This record gives sequence, structure tokens and C-alpha cells, in this order.
Amino acid sequence: MGNNRKLLVGMLTVLFIILAACGNSSKESSATLDNQSKNNNSAQNTNDEPAKTNSKENSSYTSNHDKGENDTDAQTSTSKNKAEKEDDSRTNNTQASLKEEYLNKLNDTKKKIEEERSNLKDDSTYALKNVEGDRFDALDGLLNEVYEVLNKQLPSEEMTKLRREERGWINYRDKAAKKASLKYKGGTMEQLEYTAVENDLTEKRCYELVGNYMK
Repeated sequence: MGNNRKLLVGMLTVLFIILAACGNSSKESSATLDNQSKNNNSAQNTNDEPAKTNSKENSSYTSNHDKGENDTDAQTSTSKNKAEKEDDSRTNNTQASLKEEYLNKLNDTKKKIEEERSNLKDDSTYALKNVEGDRFDALDGLLNEVYEVLNKQLPSEEMTKLRREERGWINYRDKAAKKASLKYKGGTMEQLEYTAVENDLTEKRCYELVGNYMK
């Protein structure tokens, strides 16, 4: 009976020790799991921070990149507008200089003919015909040059209208010269008068075209 009691006490003692050990093991396991969970959460938060940082950096880069493109577009637009204004200015200056150039040519031609008339060796019809012949060549050449310039400057519709007007003017000039020469019909002055009137009207027409149409 005493032996049985000792055996029972021993078994209870072993069982108690086993239960105590199991309880400690369970607590340790729970603590380990808690620590692992905390470590994982900490690592996840750490990984999220660079992602957020990268997101901000990317956002900043995109914003700066767009800003840079907008600045470039603005600079390109400004440069383009500036270039267009400079081109328009050069065009206007060229046109103004052409108008001035042809007015000077007409004035020089007129002055040259007047000097030639003043320095005639004689006042014969032959000498006067030579002067008017030189005048015709100079004025006819200038008239053609003026038309070439206007053909480049004027819109096609306006130039077409001017050509029709010019054909009417040529008809008027020839008739006016013929009518003026008839008072010397059959005489040596008939051809001279015809050329002189023709030249007068051509000179006047050149000034009109340069002054009214050339830009």
C-alpha cells in the first residue's frame, strides 16, 4: 500500500512537470509568433516608405519634365513669333527699298533726258528723234521692270485686274500719240511728236504704278 502511494505521487509529479513544460512551450511559441508578426509588419512598413518616396520622386520628375516641355514649347513659340516678325520686317524693308529704288530710277532717267536735251549740238529733228529714242528705251525698260516687281508683290487676282487695265492703257496711249501726231501729218515732225507723246504717257504711267501699287 505504501509503494502504491509513492508510485501515484511520482506519476502525479511527472504529469505536473509535463503540463508545466507544455504551458511554457505554448507561451514561448506565442511570443515567437508575436515577434515574427511585429518584425514582418515593420519590414513591410520599411519597404512601403521607399515606394512612397519613389512615388513622390516620380511625381516630382513628371511635374518637372512637363514643366520643362512647356517651357521649351513656350520658348519655341516665342522664337518662332520673333522670327516671323523679323521676316515681315525684312519683307517690308525690302518692299520699301524697291519702291524707293524705282522712284529714284525714274527721277534719274528724267534728269538724264533733260540734260541730254540741254546739251544738243543742234535743234534738228534728227537730234530730237535720237533723244526721244533713248528716252523710249529707258522708260520701256523701266515699265517692264516695274511689272515684274508687281507680279511678285501683288495677289494673283489684283495682278490679273492690273493686266486688263494695262491693256486698256496701252490702247489709250497709242491713240493719244497718234492723235497728237496728226497735226504734223506728212511732215518730219509727225513721228517725233508720236514718240514724244508716247514717252510722256509712259513716264507718267511708271510713276503711277510705283506710287499706287508697289509696296
